[in-house]
Amino acid sequence: MSRDFDVRRYRTLFPALSRQVGDRAAVFLDGPGGSQVPSRVIEAVARYLSCTNANCGGDFATSVESDALLEGARKAVADLLGTGDPGTVSFGANMTTLTLALARAFSRIWGKDDEVLVTRLDHDANVSPWVQAARDAGARVRHVEIRREDCTLDLADLGSKLGPRTRLLAFGCASNATGTITPIRRIIEMAHEAGALVFLDAVHYAPHALMDVEAWDCDFLACSAYKFFGPHVGILYGKRDLLESLPVYKLRPASDALPHRWETGTLCHEGIAGTTEAIEYLACLGGDQDPAAASRRSALRAAFRAIGDYERSLSLRMLEGLARIRGLRLYGIADSPRLGERTPTFAFTLERRSPREVASLLAARGIFVWSGNFYALPLTEALGVEPDGLVRAGLLHYNTAGEIDTFVEALERIR
Repeated sequence: MSRDFDVRRYRTLFPALSRQVGDRAAVFLDGPGGSQVPSRVIEAVARYLSCTNANCGGDFATSVESDALLEGARKAVADLLGTGDPGTVSFGANMTTLTLALARAFSRIWGKDDEVLVTRLDHDANVSPWVQAARDAGARVRHVEIRREDCTLDLADLGSKLGPRTRLLAFGCASNATGTITPIRRIIEMAHEAGALVFLDAVHYAPHALMDVEAWDCDFLACSAYKFFGPHVGILYGKRDLLESLPVYKLRPASDALPHRWETGTLCHEGIAGTTEAIEYLACLGGDQDPAAASRRSALRAAFRAIGDYERSLSLRMLEGLARIRGLRLYGIADSPRLGERTPTFAFTLERRSPREVASLLAARGIFVWSGNFYALPLTEALGVEPDGLVRAGLLHYNTAGEIDTFVEALERIR
Protein backbone atom coordinates (compact mmCIF):
# COMPACT_ATOMS: atom_id res chain seq x y z
CA MET A 1 0.00 0.00 0.00
CA SER A 2 1.43 3.39 -1.02
CA ARG A 3 1.82 6.11 1.58
CA ASP A 4 1.77 9.89 1.23
CA PHE A 5 4.79 11.23 -0.67
CA ASP A 6 6.78 13.28 1.84
CA VAL A 7 8.69 15.54 -0.54
CA ARG A 8 9.95 17.81 2.23
CA ARG A 9 11.67 14.91 3.97
CA TYR A 10 13.26 13.71 0.74
CA ARG A 11 14.51 17.22 0.04
CA THR A 12 16.48 17.19 3.29
CA LEU A 13 18.53 14.30 1.90
CA PHE A 14 19.87 16.47 -0.97
CA PRO A 15 22.42 19.03 0.33
CA ALA A 16 22.36 21.11 -2.87
CA LEU A 17 18.68 21.94 -2.43
CA SER A 18 19.50 24.24 0.49
CA ARG A 19 21.51 26.56 -1.77
CA GLN A 20 20.73 30.28 -1.82
CA VAL A 21 21.16 32.72 -4.70
CA GLY A 22 21.45 36.07 -2.99
CA ASP A 23 18.56 36.16 -0.57
CA ARG A 24 16.47 33.66 -2.55
CA ALA A 25 16.24 29.89 -2.24
CA ALA A 26 17.55 28.30 -5.40
CA VAL A 27 14.92 26.58 -7.53
CA PHE A 28 16.44 23.61 -9.37
CA LEU A 29 14.50 23.12 -12.60
CA ASP A 30 17.62 21.94 -14.44
CA GLY A 31 17.09 18.22 -13.75
CA PRO A 32 16.88 17.13 -17.41
CA GLY A 33 20.52 18.20 -17.73
CA GLY A 34 21.55 16.39 -14.56
CA SER A 35 19.98 15.71 -11.16
CA GLN A 36 21.22 16.64 -7.72
CA VAL A 37 22.42 13.81 -5.48
CA PRO A 38 21.52 12.69 -1.95
CA SER A 39 24.12 12.74 0.83
CA ARG A 40 24.57 8.98 0.75
CA VAL A 41 25.88 9.19 -2.82
CA ILE A 42 28.40 11.87 -1.87
CA GLU A 43 29.49 9.83 1.14
CA ALA A 44 29.90 6.66 -0.96
CA VAL A 45 32.18 8.45 -3.43
CA ALA A 46 34.28 9.90 -0.62
CA ARG A 47 34.36 6.58 1.26
CA TYR A 48 35.64 4.72 -1.78
CA LEU A 49 38.42 7.23 -2.41
CA SER A 50 39.30 7.34 1.28
CA CYS A 51 39.29 3.63 2.07
CA THR A 52 39.11 1.39 -1.00
CA ASN A 53 40.82 3.16 -3.89
CA ALA A 54 42.59 0.54 -6.05
CA ASN A 55 42.62 -1.08 -9.43
CA CYS A 56 40.98 -4.47 -9.99
CA GLY A 57 42.35 -8.00 -9.99
CA GLY A 58 44.87 -7.78 -7.18
CA ASP A 59 45.26 -10.04 -4.14
CA PHE A 60 45.48 -7.20 -1.62
CA ALA A 61 42.58 -5.87 0.43
CA THR A 62 41.62 -2.69 -1.42
CA SER A 63 41.71 -4.42 -4.82
CA VAL A 64 39.58 -7.31 -3.55
CA GLU A 65 37.15 -4.81 -2.07
CA SER A 66 37.03 -2.89 -5.37
CA ASP A 67 36.19 -6.10 -7.23
CA ALA A 68 33.38 -6.80 -4.78
CA LEU A 69 32.10 -3.24 -5.11
CA LEU A 70 31.87 -3.54 -8.90
CA GLU A 71 30.10 -6.89 -8.64
CA GLY A 72 27.59 -5.42 -6.22
CA ALA A 73 27.06 -2.40 -8.46
CA ARG A 74 26.23 -4.61 -11.44
CA LYS A 75 23.62 -6.42 -9.37
CA ALA A 76 22.10 -3.11 -8.25
CA VAL A 77 21.97 -1.79 -11.82
CA ALA A 78 20.51 -5.10 -13.04
CA ASP A 79 17.70 -4.65 -10.51
CA LEU A 80 17.12 -1.10 -11.75
CA LEU A 81 17.05 -2.19 -15.40
CA GLY A 82 14.95 -5.30 -14.84
CA THR A 83 17.37 -8.04 -15.86
CA GLY A 84 18.34 -11.15 -13.96
CA ASP A 85 21.79 -11.22 -15.58
CA PRO A 86 24.23 -8.68 -14.05
CA GLY A 87 26.81 -9.76 -16.61
CA THR A 88 24.87 -7.90 -19.29
CA VAL A 89 25.59 -4.58 -17.50
CA SER A 90 28.65 -2.61 -18.61
CA PHE A 91 29.91 0.71 -17.24
CA GLY A 92 31.52 3.59 -19.11
CA ALA A 93 32.06 7.32 -19.12
CA ASN A 94 28.53 8.23 -20.22
CA MET A 95 25.74 7.14 -22.53
CA THR A 96 27.26 8.92 -25.51
CA THR A 97 30.63 7.20 -25.23
CA LEU A 98 29.05 3.77 -24.82
CA THR A 99 26.72 4.35 -27.76
CA LEU A 100 29.61 5.40 -29.99
CA ALA A 101 31.45 2.19 -29.05
CA LEU A 102 28.43 0.04 -29.86
CA ALA A 103 27.80 1.89 -33.12
CA ARG A 104 31.41 1.36 -34.15
CA ALA A 105 30.93 -2.38 -33.63
CA PHE A 106 27.84 -2.40 -35.83
CA SER A 107 29.66 -0.49 -38.56
CA ARG A 108 31.86 -3.55 -39.02
CA ILE A 109 28.94 -5.86 -39.83
CA TRP A 110 26.54 -3.62 -41.77
CA GLY A 111 26.69 -3.36 -45.55
CA LYS A 112 25.42 -1.24 -48.42
CA ASP A 113 22.06 -3.03 -48.58
CA ASP A 114 21.30 -2.37 -44.89
CA GLU A 115 19.18 0.39 -43.38
CA VAL A 116 19.24 2.05 -39.96
CA LEU A 117 16.33 4.02 -38.48
CA VAL A 118 16.77 7.00 -36.13
CA THR A 119 14.15 9.54 -35.05
CA ARG A 120 13.64 13.30 -35.04
CA LEU A 121 12.54 13.10 -31.39
CA ASP A 122 15.90 11.97 -30.05
CA HIS A 123 18.94 13.44 -28.38
CA ASP A 124 21.77 13.56 -30.91
CA ALA A 125 23.68 10.93 -28.90
CA ASN A 126 21.13 8.45 -30.24
CA VAL A 127 21.36 9.76 -33.79
CA SER A 128 24.87 10.81 -34.83
CA PRO A 129 26.63 7.60 -33.64
CA TRP A 130 24.33 5.53 -35.86
CA VAL A 131 24.55 7.97 -38.78
CA GLN A 132 28.34 7.83 -38.63
CA ALA A 133 28.39 4.04 -38.30
CA ALA A 134 26.07 3.67 -41.29
CA ARG A 135 28.23 6.07 -43.31
CA ASP A 136 31.33 4.01 -42.53
CA ALA A 137 29.52 0.81 -43.55
CA GLY A 138 27.88 2.28 -46.65
CA ALA A 139 24.44 1.63 -45.15
CA ARG A 140 21.40 3.89 -45.54
CA VAL A 141 19.95 6.02 -42.71
CA ARG A 142 16.26 6.83 -42.56
CA HIS A 143 14.70 9.34 -40.15
CA VAL A 144 11.37 8.72 -38.43
CA GLU A 145 9.35 11.93 -38.29
CA ILE A 146 7.44 13.51 -35.41
CA ARG A 147 3.93 14.87 -35.08
CA ARG A 148 4.74 18.54 -34.58
CA GLU A 149 1.44 19.42 -32.91
CA ASP A 150 2.32 17.42 -29.78
CA CYS A 151 5.97 16.37 -30.33
CA THR A 152 5.20 12.66 -30.40
CA LEU A 153 6.73 10.06 -32.67
CA ASP A 154 4.83 9.45 -35.90
CA LEU A 155 4.18 5.71 -35.66
CA ALA A 156 2.61 5.58 -39.10
CA ASP A 157 5.80 7.00 -40.56
CA LEU A 158 7.82 4.50 -38.52
CA GLY A 159 5.71 1.63 -39.84
CA SER A 160 6.19 2.77 -43.42
CA LYS A 161 9.97 2.86 -43.03
CA LEU A 162 10.53 -0.41 -41.19
CA GLY A 163 11.30 -3.17 -43.64
CA PRO A 164 13.35 -6.28 -44.38
CA ARG A 165 16.50 -4.18 -44.83
CA THR A 166 16.20 -2.49 -41.43
CA ARG A 167 19.02 -3.72 -39.21
CA LEU A 168 18.56 -1.37 -36.23
CA LEU A 169 15.99 1.04 -34.87
CA ALA A 170 17.35 3.54 -32.33
CA PHE A 171 14.84 5.56 -30.34
CA GLY A 172 14.45 7.20 -26.95
CA CYS A 173 12.16 6.12 -24.14
CA ALA A 174 11.44 9.79 -23.41
CA SER A 175 12.41 13.09 -25.02
CA ASN A 176 14.91 15.08 -23.00
CA ALA A 177 13.53 18.28 -24.55
CA THR A 178 9.74 18.01 -24.42
CA GLY A 179 9.25 15.10 -22.01
CA THR A 180 7.33 12.95 -24.51
CA ILE A 181 7.26 9.27 -23.45
CA THR A 182 7.23 6.90 -26.39
CA PRO A 183 5.12 3.68 -26.48
CA ILE A 184 8.23 1.58 -25.87
CA ARG A 185 6.86 -1.95 -25.99
CA ARG A 186 4.71 -1.28 -29.05
CA ILE A 187 7.62 0.19 -31.02
CA ILE A 188 9.92 -2.68 -30.08
CA GLU A 189 7.32 -5.18 -31.28
CA MET A 190 7.05 -3.31 -34.59
CA ALA A 191 10.82 -3.40 -35.03
CA HIS A 192 11.18 -7.07 -34.13
CA GLU A 193 8.36 -8.03 -36.50
CA ALA A 194 10.45 -6.43 -39.25
CA GLY A 195 13.53 -8.33 -38.10
CA ALA A 196 15.36 -5.28 -36.72
CA LEU A 197 17.29 -4.91 -33.48
CA VAL A 198 16.37 -2.10 -31.06
CA PHE A 199 18.59 0.31 -29.14
CA LEU A 200 16.92 2.37 -26.41
CA ASP A 201 18.14 5.69 -25.01
CA ALA A 202 16.70 5.69 -21.47
CA VAL A 203 18.72 8.62 -20.12
CA HIS A 204 15.78 10.96 -19.65
CA TYR A 205 13.33 8.20 -18.75
CA ALA A 206 15.39 6.70 -15.92
CA PRO A 207 14.66 9.19 -13.09
CA HIS A 208 10.93 9.23 -13.83
CA ALA A 209 9.82 5.64 -14.44
CA LEU A 210 10.98 2.07 -13.91
CA MET A 211 12.98 0.52 -16.76
CA ASP A 212 12.19 -3.09 -17.66
CA VAL A 213 14.53 -4.40 -20.34
CA GLU A 214 13.35 -8.01 -20.17
CA ALA A 215 9.64 -7.17 -20.29
CA TRP A 216 10.24 -4.70 -23.11
CA ASP A 217 12.46 -7.25 -24.90
CA CYS A 218 14.83 -4.50 -26.06
CA ASP A 219 18.15 -5.61 -27.49
CA PHE A 220 20.22 -2.75 -26.04
CA LEU A 221 19.67 0.12 -23.62
CA ALA A 222 21.89 2.92 -22.37
CA CYS A 223 21.40 5.42 -19.57
CA SER A 224 23.45 7.68 -17.30
CA ALA A 225 23.53 7.62 -13.51
CA TYR A 226 23.90 11.39 -13.19
CA LYS A 227 20.32 11.72 -14.41
CA PHE A 228 18.93 9.43 -11.68
CA PHE A 229 20.61 11.03 -8.64
CA GLY A 230 24.06 9.50 -9.06
CA PRO A 231 27.51 10.52 -10.33
CA HIS A 232 28.70 10.84 -13.93
CA VAL A 233 28.70 7.17 -14.98
CA GLY A 234 27.31 5.61 -18.15
CA ILE A 235 25.48 2.27 -18.26
CA LEU A 236 25.03 -0.10 -21.19
CA TYR A 237 22.75 -3.13 -21.24
CA GLY A 238 22.58 -5.65 -24.07
CA LYS A 239 21.28 -9.13 -24.58
CA ARG A 240 24.08 -11.54 -23.73
CA ASP A 241 24.34 -13.23 -27.12
CA LEU A 242 24.60 -9.89 -28.90
CA LEU A 243 27.21 -8.43 -26.54
CA GLU A 244 29.26 -11.61 -26.86
CA SER A 245 29.12 -11.82 -30.65
CA LEU A 246 29.57 -8.23 -31.83
CA PRO A 247 33.12 -7.28 -32.86
CA VAL A 248 34.42 -4.88 -30.22
CA TYR A 249 37.48 -2.64 -30.17
CA LYS A 250 39.47 -3.63 -27.09
CA LEU A 251 43.01 -4.03 -25.77
CA ARG A 252 44.74 -7.42 -26.16
CA PRO A 253 45.16 -8.20 -22.42
CA ALA A 254 41.57 -7.19 -21.65
CA SER A 255 39.11 -10.00 -20.95
CA ASP A 256 36.84 -11.02 -23.81
CA ALA A 257 34.22 -12.23 -21.35
CA LEU A 258 31.20 -10.21 -20.26
CA PRO A 259 30.87 -7.72 -18.73
CA HIS A 260 34.47 -6.59 -19.21
CA ARG A 261 34.35 -7.01 -22.98
CA TRP A 262 32.76 -3.55 -23.43
CA GLU A 263 34.63 -1.74 -20.67
CA THR A 264 37.73 -0.02 -22.01
CA GLY A 265 40.39 0.89 -19.45
CA THR A 266 40.00 1.43 -15.73
CA LEU A 267 36.49 2.39 -14.71
CA CYS A 268 35.44 5.26 -12.44
CA HIS A 269 35.16 3.09 -9.33
CA GLU A 270 34.16 5.95 -7.05
CA GLY A 271 31.41 6.96 -9.46
CA ILE A 272 30.17 3.39 -9.64
CA ALA A 273 30.10 3.27 -5.83
CA GLY A 274 27.93 6.37 -5.94
CA THR A 275 25.70 4.80 -8.59
CA THR A 276 24.94 1.89 -6.28
CA GLU A 277 23.97 4.32 -3.53
CA ALA A 278 21.71 6.26 -5.89
CA ILE A 279 19.85 3.02 -6.59
CA GLU A 280 19.74 2.21 -2.87
CA TYR A 281 18.31 5.68 -2.22
CA LEU A 282 15.49 4.95 -4.68
CA ALA A 283 14.94 1.52 -3.13
CA CYS A 284 14.68 3.11 0.33
CA LEU A 285 12.16 5.58 -1.03
CA GLY A 286 10.21 2.60 -2.32
CA GLY A 287 10.47 0.93 1.06
CA ASP A 288 8.88 4.01 2.60
CA GLN A 289 5.97 3.62 0.22
CA ASP A 290 5.65 -0.15 0.52
CA PRO A 291 7.25 -1.56 3.69
CA ALA A 292 6.30 -5.05 2.52
CA ALA A 293 8.54 -4.86 -0.56
CA ALA A 294 10.51 -8.10 -0.41
CA SER A 295 13.33 -7.33 -2.85
CA ARG A 296 15.26 -4.37 -4.22
CA ARG A 297 13.40 -4.69 -7.51
CA SER A 298 10.01 -4.63 -5.80
CA ALA A 299 11.10 -1.64 -3.71
CA LEU A 300 12.19 0.16 -6.88
CA ARG A 301 8.83 -0.64 -8.43
CA ALA A 302 7.10 0.98 -5.44
CA ALA A 303 9.45 3.97 -5.64
CA PHE A 304 8.69 4.74 -9.26
CA ARG A 305 4.98 4.19 -8.75
CA ALA A 306 5.05 6.88 -6.06
CA ILE A 307 7.39 9.14 -8.04
CA GLY A 308 5.14 8.87 -11.09
CA ASP A 309 2.02 9.78 -9.12
CA TYR A 310 3.72 12.74 -7.47
CA GLU A 311 5.33 14.01 -10.67
CA ARG A 312 2.02 13.88 -12.52
CA SER A 313 0.56 16.19 -9.88
CA LEU A 314 3.47 18.56 -10.46
CA SER A 315 2.97 18.35 -14.23
CA LEU A 316 -0.68 19.30 -13.89
CA ARG A 317 0.20 22.34 -11.81
CA MET A 318 2.91 23.35 -14.28
CA LEU A 319 0.61 23.01 -17.29
CA GLU A 320 -2.07 25.09 -15.58
CA GLY A 321 0.47 27.78 -14.69
CA LEU A 322 2.07 27.97 -18.12
CA ALA A 323 -1.36 28.16 -19.79
CA ARG A 324 -1.98 31.48 -17.99
CA ILE A 325 1.05 33.21 -19.48
CA ARG A 326 0.25 35.21 -22.60
CA GLY A 327 2.75 34.87 -25.40
CA LEU A 328 4.11 31.52 -24.14
CA ARG A 329 4.16 28.64 -26.60
CA LEU A 330 4.56 25.16 -25.13
CA TYR A 331 6.04 22.38 -27.26
CA GLY A 332 4.80 18.90 -26.42
CA ILE A 333 1.80 17.25 -24.80
CA ALA A 334 -0.35 19.85 -23.05
CA ASP A 335 -3.55 17.90 -22.35
CA SER A 336 -4.03 16.95 -18.71
CA PRO A 337 -5.70 13.58 -19.58
CA ARG A 338 -2.40 12.62 -21.29
CA LEU A 339 -0.08 13.24 -18.35
CA GLY A 340 0.94 9.58 -18.44
CA GLU A 341 2.47 10.18 -21.89
CA ARG A 342 5.01 12.74 -20.68
CA THR A 343 7.60 13.37 -18.01
CA PRO A 344 7.48 16.67 -16.07
CA THR A 345 9.84 18.35 -18.56
CA PHE A 346 8.56 21.45 -20.34
CA ALA A 347 9.97 23.22 -23.40
CA PHE A 348 8.63 26.58 -24.52
CA THR A 349 9.29 29.96 -26.09
CA LEU A 350 8.17 33.36 -24.79
CA GLU A 351 7.07 36.09 -27.14
CA ARG A 352 9.58 38.95 -27.61
CA ARG A 353 12.23 37.21 -25.48
CA SER A 354 14.93 34.86 -26.73
CA PRO A 355 15.29 31.54 -24.87
CA ARG A 356 18.75 32.59 -23.66
CA GLU A 357 17.36 35.87 -22.35
CA VAL A 358 14.57 34.11 -20.48
CA ALA A 359 17.01 31.64 -18.90
CA SER A 360 19.36 34.46 -17.90
CA LEU A 361 16.59 36.52 -16.31
CA LEU A 362 15.36 33.47 -14.41
CA ALA A 363 18.91 32.69 -13.26
CA ALA A 364 19.14 36.17 -11.77
CA ARG A 365 16.09 35.25 -9.68
CA GLY A 366 17.69 32.00 -8.50
CA ILE A 367 15.68 29.79 -10.86
CA PHE A 368 17.79 27.30 -12.81
CA VAL A 369 16.58 26.34 -16.30
CA TRP A 370 18.24 25.54 -19.60
CA SER A 371 18.02 27.21 -23.01
CA GLY A 372 19.13 26.10 -26.48
CA ASN A 373 18.71 22.69 -28.10
CA PHE A 374 19.93 20.47 -25.21
CA TYR A 375 21.61 18.25 -27.84
CA ALA A 376 18.10 17.36 -29.05
CA LEU A 377 19.13 18.96 -32.31
CA PRO A 378 17.06 16.66 -34.57
CA LEU A 379 13.95 17.80 -32.67
CA THR A 380 14.68 21.53 -32.56
CA GLU A 381 15.50 21.41 -36.28
CA ALA A 382 12.21 19.63 -36.98
CA LEU A 383 10.32 22.22 -34.93
CA GLY A 384 11.99 25.10 -36.77
CA VAL A 385 13.30 26.81 -33.63
CA GLU A 386 16.97 26.83 -34.51
CA PRO A 387 19.29 28.62 -33.90
CA ASP A 388 17.79 30.01 -30.68
CA GLY A 389 16.15 26.81 -29.50
CA LEU A 390 13.82 26.60 -26.52
CA VAL A 391 13.60 27.23 -22.79
CA ARG A 392 13.48 23.98 -20.81
CA ALA A 393 12.29 23.59 -17.23
CA GLY A 394 12.32 20.09 -15.79
CA LEU A 395 10.93 18.75 -12.53
CA LEU A 396 12.11 15.81 -10.47
CA HIS A 397 10.57 14.19 -7.42
CA TYR A 398 12.42 16.59 -5.11
CA ASN A 399 10.68 19.64 -6.60
CA THR A 400 7.62 21.20 -5.01
CA ALA A 401 4.38 22.87 -6.05
CA GLY A 402 5.64 26.05 -4.40
CA GLU A 403 8.67 26.08 -6.69
CA ILE A 404 6.37 25.82 -9.70
CA ASP A 405 4.40 28.82 -8.45
CA THR A 406 7.64 30.78 -7.98
CA PHE A 407 8.72 29.88 -11.51
CA VAL A 408 5.38 30.81 -13.11
CA GLU A 409 5.28 34.13 -11.23
CA ALA A 410 8.81 34.92 -12.42
CA LEU A 411 7.83 34.16 -16.02
CA GLU A 412 4.86 36.46 -15.76
CA ARG A 413 7.12 39.27 -14.53
CA ILE A 414 9.62 38.61 -17.33
CA ARG A 415 6.84 38.74 -19.91
